Amino acid sequence: MARVLVGVKRVIDYAVKVRVKPDKTGVVTQGVKHSMNPFDEIAVEEAVKLKEKKLATEVIAVSVGPTQSQEVIRTALAMGADRGVHVEIPAAEYELLQPIHVSKILAKLALDEKADLVILGKQAIDDDANQTAQMTAAVLDWPQGTFCNKIEKTDAGLTITREIDGGLETIKTKTPAVLSADLRLNTPRYATLPNIMKAKKKPLKKVTAKDLGVDTSPRIEVVSVEDPPVRQAGATVADVDALVAKLKEGGHI
Repeated sequence: MARVLVGVKRVIDYAVKVRVKPDKTGVVTQGVKHSMNPFDEIAVEEAVKLKEKKLATEVIAVSVGPTQSQEVIRTALAMGADRGVHVEIPAAEYELLQPIHVSKILAKLALDEKADLVILGKQAIDDDANQTAQMTAAVLDWPQGTFCNKIEKTDAGLTITREIDGGLETIKTKTPAVLSADLRLNTPRYATLPNIMKAKKKPLKKVTAKDLGVDTSPRIEVVSVEDPPVRQAGATVADVDALVAKLKEGGHI
């Protein structure tokens, strides 16, 4: 396994309370703290660990998005990635960019960079789509290992422990492959100040989707973005009969 491609996405920070725009066309992003998608941090950590174990020779961090996406690439470089690729998408177009577009971009870069492994976060915390890894594997026609809890290199390829609803599932796959990182795969390291300074000198290449031959024309139209309904306050009842009466009154039974 020589080269690992890792996807990193810039999202609204997990600690920020998301607010819907007054015109209901999306969420407020101006003046809001952004950071790397937490699941992508886990993907970067796993790729760097593979390099530290001498199972990979190079880690390439890729982000698709507006100019500000370079921030998360630099974070990945500070964590230990070797170089970055920024696929620039104008902010206006980025609003309607979908996982299918990102998948095609990542697939083309994986081939161009001769990657042996693509590791992505299982989902982004902004859209929660959980689609990019699966579709990237489909575009490349590579095997996939999703919701990875543990990744082990073997002579035949990879042994992957996956998180599933019923517990854990172990699968074996050959490389090249596409993997998606789940929460318990590892604990990402913090980027130290010396490494942050070194990251500024690491190479970062800028390309566009057009350079890669990928059409990013919108396939959807956002009709409306709404706040979730406010949850009604609970109530205490004296006994079972009162509970049943309350449920009947509300039309629940």
